[in-house]
Amino acid sequence: MFTVTKVAAKQIRRSAASGDTEELALRIAASRTGDGGIDYRMGFDDVGVDDTLLSSNGVDVVIAAGDKTLLNGTVLDYVEFEPGDYRFIFLNPNDPHHRPPTE
Repeated sequence: MFTVTKVAAKQIRRSAASGDTEELALRIAASRTGDGGIDYRMGFDDVGVDDTLLSSNGVDVVIAAGDKTLLNGTVLDYVEFEPGDYRFIFLNPNDPHHRPPTE
């Protein structure tokens, strides 16, 4: 399963509204990099025949069949790295470079 946090969902809805793409789903794509990590891409798109469509915190997410395994268990979040510097991050247990958050 792929999850979008509430904070990320709010930013995604804001981006969809500003880009006039509210009727499209958020497509998440993933591929292995040369060092075994995972490279992510995302953008608004239509749902294809072989795609998986899911909803998380009010955001429709579409994932191509070939990317499901790499994205299984992933959480998409939107965090502030430094004051005013916000970014989307992927917390993916399938990525060897993934470090789970510490409490």
